[in-house]
Amino acid sequence: MPSSPLHFVLRGLSVSQIQKCIPKQGKKSAKAVVVQSNNPARETDASNNVSMIDNLFNSLRDLARKGHLLKAFETFSLIKLHASSANHDVILHSISSLLYSCTNLKSLPQGKQLHAHTISLGFENHLALVPKLVTFYSSFSLLADAHIITVNSNIVNPLPWNLLISSYVNNGLHGEALSAYREMVHKGVRPDDFTYPSVLKACGEKLDLDFGREVHKSINAAYGHRWNLYMHNSLVSMYGKFGELDTAHRLFNEMPERDAVSWNGIISSYASRGMWKEAFELFEEMRLAGAEVNIITWNTIAGGCVQTRNFKGALELLSQMRRCGIDLDPVAMIIGLGACSNIGAIKLGTVIHASAIRSCFDGFNNVRNALITMYSRCKDLRHAGILFKSIKTKSLTTWNSMLSGYTRMDRSEEASFLFREMLFSGIEPNYVTIASILPHCARVANLQRGKEFHCYILRREEFEDHLLLWNSLVEMYARSGKVLAAKRVFDSLGRRDEVTYTSLIAGYGIQGEGKTALKLFDEMIKHRIKPDQVTMVAVLSACSHSGLVTEGNVLFEKMSTLYGIVPAVEHFSCIVDLFGRAGLLNKAKKVITSMPYRPTTAMWATLIGSCRIHGNTEIGEWAAEKLLEMKPENPGYYVLIANMHAAAGRWSKLAEVRTYMRDLGVRKAPGCTWVDVGTGFSPFVVGDTSKDNSNDLYILLEGLTDLMKDAGYVAGENFCSEDEVLEEIECCNM
Repeated sequence: MPSSPLHFVLRGLSVSQIQKCIPKQGKKSAKAVVVQSNNPARETDASNNVSMIDNLFNSLRDLARKGHLLKAFETFSLIKLHASSANHDVILHSISSLLYSCTNLKSLPQGKQLHAHTISLGFENHLALVPKLVTFYSSFSLLADAHIITVNSNIVNPLPWNLLISSYVNNGLHGEALSAYREMVHKGVRPDDFTYPSVLKACGEKLDLDFGREVHKSINAAYGHRWNLYMHNSLVSMYGKFGELDTAHRLFNEMPERDAVSWNGIISSYASRGMWKEAFELFEEMRLAGAEVNIITWNTIAGGCVQTRNFKGALELLSQMRRCGIDLDPVAMIIGLGACSNIGAIKLGTVIHASAIRSCFDGFNNVRNALITMYSRCKDLRHAGILFKSIKTKSLTTWNSMLSGYTRMDRSEEASFLFREMLFSGIEPNYVTIASILPHCARVANLQRGKEFHCYILRREEFEDHLLLWNSLVEMYARSGKVLAAKRVFDSLGRRDEVTYTSLIAGYGIQGEGKTALKLFDEMIKHRIKPDQVTMVAVLSACSHSGLVTEGNVLFEKMSTLYGIVPAVEHFSCIVDLFGRAGLLNKAKKVITSMPYRPTTAMWATLIGSCRIHGNTEIGEWAAEKLLEMKPENPGYYVLIANMHAAAGRWSKLAEVRTYMRDLGVRKAPGCTWVDVGTGFSPFVVGDTSKDNSNDLYILLEGLTDLMKDAGYVAGENFCSEDEVLEEIECCNM
């Protein structure tokens, strides 16, 4: 009967332990191996035996390839039974096939048994088997065992070392990879074309510039400048990781040939440093050169467009990808959804959503979170909520996506409820959560909750370096009217950016302290912090609220010349408000008529309000006609026009406005505010008697009204409430 397959089991033993299990007398040299038949009577002639061995080997190789490991081992036993000293190569190749199969099938015990048998046969240092053994142990992340095999083999061929170094790099053990390379060179093994790419990658990931340059010199000494494409790509990538972009670009320009990896390497090097101008230029060069653009490069450039706020450019790139026959992967979809979120392109966002469903990417957590964010920012909280509820196991990012959607839409009650639900579910907020909820505290004047968050932030050391969080805290205090508290937080920060300054400037502007806001702006410039568009809106608004006409006008003129900011419609709105508040209505009118943008409804309303205050009915009526032509949905604009006509005693015009509102179906929503009832905040609508404590609330409001009167507040004589407007209309119609 044929001998049984390898039956000894060496579970959990290391390579050194396996070697100890093999008796010295059992370790034969590869050349001396002779496995004789147990049944000499059945020996046939040499040619028939060779033919049978070949058939058995082909059968073993076929079984191993198909994954029938047990039958392959049984066949190996037959091969050993009939093999002679003349065909020991068959045993080597059989072991090699079995090791390959054990590696692919993740069969660690069987592979270790085979390794032990290899040692007993004296093949453990054979060039044909050592690389297979290194690969086998590396596939199980048993890199210490793979290292022992490589070192003990004393093979001068670099293949086992290449496999070992590559395995270290693939497992993120870059220091160990470089140590293995040093050991390899010390043993006199000469690196080849496949050694250097892994070593250079390890240098780049470890940011070991000195050793990277040393390896570069070794390559020059061995090859001159006749490098292959892989080494050239690795050098470009390594210097890019170091931030040595001039060297990386020079090496890139010297390449005799380039592939997609070459272009992606140099583009990614610039992109990782935020040098998007250079990255975009290289991308155009790549396309002009006719190089094939892979999805990694497409995503890098599209992501760069989002980073530079060129959201339409990002979406156009994704569209070009599709036209080139490249399907969007999850990364591209997240980029596209992010771009849609920022420009409110909900239709295109739903197209990407449909594509995600077809590709089965909608089940990826990061894609679903991006979808929730997209729908939230596009003011479609219904679909955002449906997606949110469909997720059984919600991550912190999922909660943050939905929470930011509610806070952006001023859905304060839902935001508070969702935040409490998140806490009850056992999810602890991070800095993004708190940065989202702090503006909500300012909008509903829930300063107490904001102070609680402030204490929570101070207790958490991990929040110390998150400037986004501290900026939100400054904004919360500033928007709540607590500018001194905002200034204290501002002064406590060791690092500030344009957002920090903008938040405090806006806070002083709201309080009418325009000169203090301008001092902050000057301080910001002295510290070489470049203002952005939002900063300019804040400082111009501060000038407007404080009547600083000259200062505001000068800043507006410096925007493009000194700060490189092209004035947007928001900046023109600030200038219209600046001139309007100061009574310079003709200048305000000139700004509106000469600016390169279509006036917004808010801009016309600002001018109308200024005309009412300063009694300029001519410009006021002109602005009112322009506003009515736009048919705004905001009922407050119609009341503003009606008040202007009422202040001028133009009751027929007032009646026309009211008729216009009725024909368009415009209705004024009832006023709503939030009232702190001790246990929390409650929405309170004008004329609302449904609350249990509504009587107490009305008594409190009457007391506040009396306090305002005692403080000297007098309602404008020419101002008419909506009820008074209705009464006047009824009188005109009688």
